[in-house]
Amino acid sequence: MNQITRREAMETIITGSAGLTLATTIPAAAQTTAPAAAKVFSGQHQPKPLPFDPTKLKGLSEKLIRSHHENNYAGAVKALNAVEQRLAAMLSEKELPAYVYGDLKREELVRTGSVVLHEIYFGNLGGDGKAAGDVLNAIKQTWGSYEQWEAEFKRTGNALGGGSGWVIFAHNFQTGELHNYWSWDHMHNAPFSRPLLALDMYEHSYHMDYGAAAAKYVDAFMQNVNWEEVNRRFTSAQKAAALLRG
Repeated sequence: MNQITRREAMETIITGSAGLTLATTIPAAAQTTAPAAAKVFSGQHQPKPLPFDPTKLKGLSEKLIRSHHENNYAGAVKALNAVEQRLAAMLSEKELPAYVYGDLKREELVRTGSVVLHEIYFGNLGGDGKAAGDVLNAIKQTWGSYEQWEAEFKRTGNALGGGSGWVIFAHNFQTGELHNYWSWDHMHNAPFSRPLLALDMYEHSYHMDYGAAAAKYVDAFMQNVNWEEVNRRFTSAQKAAALLRG
């Protein structure tokens, strides 16, 4: 069997196309003998629709939101499907180089993180930006005031301006604490934590409206946070934490 190089493997994987063929690098025998029971690599993920009207956001244009959703998020879903399908085809590859499989597993993590965080991001938009509920009380108890929490959250976002990454306000099940976490890419999140609010700081999330003025985008984002959804996530996290302690 011919050995494939790392570069050749990755060039055929990272296409972002739903129609990515498996025949280019995977022998026919592997395609026909891959276990049918490997549902974990079904590659059938579908993009979720926007949960809000993109014409009604304050300071974030419909064009920006639709481009972000249809190109970046939907593109991540397609890429995840392609990676999963290729992983399924490789299950019976006995002589597959470990580094090739390792590259695919890394891409699986990157694409999964992108899909999950984008769904959380769009899910926490569409509100009036006014914090309320149990999560607001928890923020006040932890930071002293909502204003101090918001300033720290925005400062973390601004620190990522001009580059890439996420700001993730999360409940850490291990420590029991609420924190604003700095995330350089889709793979970074504090272990064992539940994201409550996600802010996308990749340039594709704001450049169309604000150019390099990332801080203005962060301000606009805060005006559109759906705190009902954030509070729902917090309540769910609290219940999960109680079960873990029990």
